Amino acid sequence: MAGYGTSSAHGQSQSRTNGLAIAGLVCGIVGVLFFHIILGPLAIIFGAIALRQAPVKNGAGMAKAAIVLGIIDLLVFGILLAVAASTGGFTWYVGG
Repeated sequence: MAGYGTSSAHGQSQSRTNGLAIAGLVCGIVGVLFFHIILGPLAIIFGAIALRQAPVKNGAGMAKAAIVLGIIDLLVFGILLAVAASTGGFTWYVGG
């Protein structure tokens, strides 16, 4: 009788999608909403590295989407920065 962990056919699933492509895509999606200036460049870097690894690992589509979303993140940050600069910046109101 086989013990635990001796069966090599079951329990081992190998992901064929590039992890950097997934990480870049997640950074790009979250970066649209929060932390544009940090997650945008990370999405572009992860996407570019994953795109270079695309012939070996799958995920070229996700890598391209990560790069596009990273660029969109930086554009959103630039637009928000321009709007803040044209309206006099941010004001903080603390009670009283």
